[in-house]
Amino acid sequence: MVDEVPPSATNGQVDPNAPQFAPQAVYLKDVSFEAPIGPRVAPNSANPTINLNLNTSVNDLGGDMKEVVLTVRVEAKAADKTVWLVEAQQAGAFGMRNVPAADAQRLLGIFCPNYLLPYARQVISDLLTKGGFPPFLLPPVNFEVLFTQAAAQAAQQQAAGAAGAVN
Repeated sequence: MVDEVPPSATNGQVDPNAPQFAPQAVYLKDVSFEAPIGPRVAPNSANPTINLNLNTSVNDLGGDMKEVVLTVRVEAKAADKTVWLVEAQQAGAFGMRNVPAADAQRLLGIFCPNYLLPYARQVISDLLTKGGFPPFLLPPVNFEVLFTQAAAQAAQQQAAGAAGAVN
């Protein structure tokens, strides 16, 4: 026997006022690869020092669309010489409607970078192997911690600015 589901009050329609969020596109916005010493091998290049920088930015695409850009810059140095440098801007377009502001900030600052990171990881690994280097896999990143730290720092700066304006 099949259970019958009564028709919903909205007749199967999605509530137009309900919060909606969905990825629409993922794309590589910009990429750069440098191997300044070329085929020459720097001393100690087998164990280079790796510097990793991450940054996210949000752009309004108009309407209900937001663009989130995850910029990843990875540099390998050996004996104060750059062995290789990769910078990738992995971007995504995200549709967002009726999402409360606090939730929107968290989606754009945590969910979207997490969504884009595997794409950036693949681009960086591919560029390095095509450049003749071993692949480098970006480590997991806790964007929630980074978002919370950035929010706390912004609140401190705002409080310091307000205190300076009062004096």
